[in-house]
Amino acid sequence: MKITFLGTGTSQGVPVIGCHCKVCTSDDVRDKRLRSSVLISADQYNILIDAGPDFRQQMLKNHVDQLDAILLTHEHNDHIIGMDDIRPYNFRQRYDMPIYGLKRVLDDVKGKFTYVFNDAPYPGTPRMLLNKVEANVTFSLFDKINIIPLNIMHGNLPILGFRIDNFAYITDASYIDGKTLDLLQNLEILVLNSLQYRKHYSHFTFEEAVTMAQKLNAKSTYFTHMSHEMGIHVDILKKCPLNIFPAFDGMIVEESSGFY
Repeated sequence: MKITFLGTGTSQGVPVIGCHCKVCTSDDVRDKRLRSSVLISADQYNILIDAGPDFRQQMLKNHVDQLDAILLTHEHNDHIIGMDDIRPYNFRQRYDMPIYGLKRVLDDVKGKFTYVFNDAPYPGTPRMLLNKVEANVTFSLFDKINIIPLNIMHGNLPILGFRIDNFAYITDASYIDGKTLDLLQNLEILVLNSLQYRKHYSHFTFEEAVTMAQKLNAKSTYFTHMSHEMGIHVDILKKCPLNIFPAFDGMIVEESSGFY
């Protein structure tokens, strides 16, 4: 299983508009952080987690010619608003794009993309096939890929992380309950959000993310959803304990067992 980091930034992205800090003016490509998203690839399948406002750019930049399904963590715009751009996949692949999320999230998708779901949609609109999932209830894609939606708290908002085989993706988390922690044991790769160093009401700080990563003890943990307040990539890397790394856009990691 191959995991490609399409975006590792926050809702504003990095650089932030109008900001001239050390991070936002960095020449290091690892400090250019689009909105958070990953692509999971194995065998003939490409599965996307979240499709924010940079979706089109991410697909072009990473040469993603095929997309088979989209998993949604939650309904905030930086995670779903790019889905209008699934249209080329609809046209080329000739089927409605399967979208998976909580019922609340799918209802929000219907509200944001009303033109997709009205009784007589314009022929050129994106086509979505909405599929409801529930936290901690395993479902299957393509009759071969088992996915566990993980119950995660984003402030007061219940959202989803996802576990596939020995890989787990968690973003926008501020709290993970005991039952979900049990589902996160024996990971090879963990992706976890790390917003900034000072306390935040709905996201893990760097210190909280390190503590959670060490508690779960995956073979490797990669931080995502990082704001410009986290600093430049090389400085974050110096602060990270053993087997914990800041991810960057375009980074590829591999989970060895996979679902081939």
